[in-house]
Amino acid sequence: MASKDEKVAEKVEEKKEEETPKEDAKEEAKEDTTEDVEMKDEEKKEAVKEEEKEPEEKEVDAPADTRKKVTKVEVNLEDSTLNVMPTAGGRLLSSLSEGGMQFLLASVRGNVGLKAGRYMFEARIVENLCASKAAPHGGQADNSQPKQLVRLGFSTAGSSLFLGDGPDNCCFDSDGFFLNDKTRKKCGQKFIRDHTAAVLLNLDAASPNANTVSLFINGKRASQPQPLPECLVGKPLFPTITYKNVTLEVNFGPTSRAPLPFACRMLGDAAAEDTVASTLKPSAGKKQVVFPVGLPEQGYFDWVDEFCEKNPGFAELSDRKIIEWALKSGIWKPKSQASGSNDKPEAKLGVPALDDWSVRKIITAVAPVLPRNFIVPELKSNLISGEREKALKHFMADDFERKAVVVMGEPSAASKERVQAVMLAEKKDKLQVEKKKKAQEEERKRLLELKRAKAEEAKKQKAAAQRKKEGKEEEAPEEPKADEEKKEEDVKMEEPEQEPELSEEEKKMWYRKTALPDISETTLAKSYASFTLPTKDEGFDSISFDWQSEQECAALIKSWILQKKLTQRAEDLTPGAEFKEKWAAWQKTLQEWRRRQSEFKDPSKRKALQAKKVEAAKKAIEEEKKSLIEAGNEDAAKELEEKAVKAAEPKEIDMEELDVFTVEDVMDCGNGEPLFANFAYEDWTLLSLRYELHLLLHFFKKDLNDPDRPSFGEKHFGYYYNKYFKKNWNLQLFAVKKLEEVLDIVKDTATVGDGGFLKPEQAEETAVEQFAKLTEEHRRERERRVDAGDETAKLKFNRPAPPASKPAEKVGGKGSSYSSGGKGGGSSYGGSSQGAQKRPYSPAGSQQSYSNKQPRTGYSSGGYGGGGYSGGGYRR
Repeated sequence: MASKDEKVAEKVEEKKEEETPKEDAKEEAKEDTTEDVEMKDEEKKEAVKEEEKEPEEKEVDAPADTRKKVTKVEVNLEDSTLNVMPTAGGRLLSSLSEGGMQFLLASVRGNVGLKAGRYMFEARIVENLCASKAAPHGGQADNSQPKQLVRLGFSTAGSSLFLGDGPDNCCFDSDGFFLNDKTRKKCGQKFIRDHTAAVLLNLDAASPNANTVSLFINGKRASQPQPLPECLVGKPLFPTITYKNVTLEVNFGPTSRAPLPFACRMLGDAAAEDTVASTLKPSAGKKQVVFPVGLPEQGYFDWVDEFCEKNPGFAELSDRKIIEWALKSGIWKPKSQASGSNDKPEAKLGVPALDDWSVRKIITAVAPVLPRNFIVPELKSNLISGEREKALKHFMADDFERKAVVVMGEPSAASKERVQAVMLAEKKDKLQVEKKKKAQEEERKRLLELKRAKAEEAKKQKAAAQRKKEGKEEEAPEEPKADEEKKEEDVKMEEPEQEPELSEEEKKMWYRKTALPDISETTLAKSYASFTLPTKDEGFDSISFDWQSEQECAALIKSWILQKKLTQRAEDLTPGAEFKEKWAAWQKTLQEWRRRQSEFKDPSKRKALQAKKVEAAKKAIEEEKKSLIEAGNEDAAKELEEKAVKAAEPKEIDMEELDVFTVEDVMDCGNGEPLFANFAYEDWTLLSLRYELHLLLHFFKKDLNDPDRPSFGEKHFGYYYNKYFKKNWNLQLFAVKKLEEVLDIVKDTATVGDGGFLKPEQAEETAVEQFAKLTEEHRRERERRVDAGDETAKLKFNRPAPPASKPAEKVGGKGSSYSSGGKGGGSSYGGSSQGAQKRPYSPAGSQQSYSNKQPRTGYSSGGYGGGGYSGGGYRR
């Protein structure tokens, strides 16, 4: 038997023998892994080399071409933006860069397009201009667009001038992106200053790269051939250059600055039969500037759009085009912020130099220098003689034929058809938007339902797992409900779409409605009375009438202005000096009357008033009495004084039977009692209203001095009331809903006449005492009706909320609170027994004619000189 040590040694040896194959296997595996890694690295390197390896150039040298060559290829300034500034015979292109122009793209098309063959043109950035660092409103500058930008490509005739805008063009930009419509993809290298970038257009049907466009930089291919969009295939394509804040050298040939690896002709060396000349060509002689003249909301801007479509060689000078230009230049504007008018829209682009219309000044200064045809659709300005003359002075008669075109009345048949086509297109667009929105909402609901179902299923699985873990029996699956079993599985058949159509009413429309008014209400109200037709005396070389004759247009504008006078408010109306004088006198008189009422209701003050009256009577006969005494006739003097005192004593007068219109002195009816002794808050309110209406209606006519507009309607009453009396008109103070109801109470002073216009019932020279008499008569009439049981005779006026009280100040200090007996007109209506405020109280609320806020009515008796009035009802 082997010893114990020998057995241990044998086991160790066996273990080593067992481990040796394992270690050998590990080593072999390690070697295999290393070989695999090395092979993968080699494959990657080979793949990188394959990628870096330039693809085989499929373009070949251009064969000799003996065909007739194109005459001259150059940039076409008739087909460019207004900020394109060419120099060196059109070889250098720069742009304006001040007053907001640095934010706008410049763009120009060539005068020759391609329809066949393979040709190229070159461009080189000569200079980078410093872009303005002006930040948009609210903070940091917008870096969404590069400060310098170049786009080189091709576009169709009549399409947008800006490369990257719409489907009718394609291009490469200086960042190496290829653009078409809304697609922008990285496919090439960047080109910077002093790089010569060439764009090659291959329309050769026999070429493997037919209908493609390629970018080359410094003679080397910088992008693979990009296929032309389908909408461009088969159409003549014009070389187009769009740029911003750079100066470019443009080379159309015939010799290239940086030859390509293969022989390729420049656009300037193209065969004439492979090209198409632009229809926009410079014309000899004077250029034209057209000033269209039309009326607001009567198809003016639709006519302008139609004119520009028919005359693409005319550049439009207007604010709406500036905003459109900015948007096409990549400046973002929220759609919800559209405001202003079609004539003067508000920019709100977030760029100060654009929002403050500095760019308009630059365009106004530059346009008359450019040899271009212009149309100037300034709706409001073109209707005013002085502004037309001012605009004409910008365009010198030696350089421009200055025309006015009047578009008023019934449009031509072609214009009507175009407007209806635009309306129908708007309906279709709206339908598509609604359809897309509906589909998005349905998809959102579907995803939400799917998410809910998954969450419910996960919850059930978790609950089942928990029961299984706890050893509980699994619950039997719930049987589907009847309504779930009957749930439709078939896909619903979509209802056939109905093509939108114009209604019969829309087919009869001459003019379409737009989202914005043609002219804002405020601007129109201030200017429409000055609208006139243009005349040659203003400087026009010719005046034409496009829709209707001159006589018909003259009658139309006259009728239109008259109608506006009857419906529009007079924004430029200013209360005259005579009105202000009478208004100030009335406030003083009203204050005296309120004070007299207060004194009469106080027994001690009433006694003092009587004593004062007696003293005044004695003083009146003092000279006569003195003469009698000097003559020795003391008895006669004594008798004279007794008669004067007796005459000054209160008389017995039946106030209920007194004819108020026979009272000579409203401060004393003869018994010491003023005519307005029993006035309550409502009476003082109606007295003030009567005289205010009287002044307003008479002085509106006098201050405006327009025989065509002697008065105004209810619509503008609140505006004129505020204009004259500097306080808001509030129907709720009278507890009624319509102005007519208020006028029915004071119909002895103002009524609604023919056509709904307010008419004064008292002559202009009527004394203020007459209005006190009218108010007292009306008070008595109401009292008689109430006594007879007519509850409708009660007035239920609401009192305005009192002004907030100010903290008490030191005696004698400035600005102390409303003091007793102070000057002024008191509250808006009526008065206070505590004296008047310096300024009339204006009801709280907005400047609108009618307030929606209910005033408070909790006043104690005696306020406003009412003596016992509380709340809103009439008190005897």
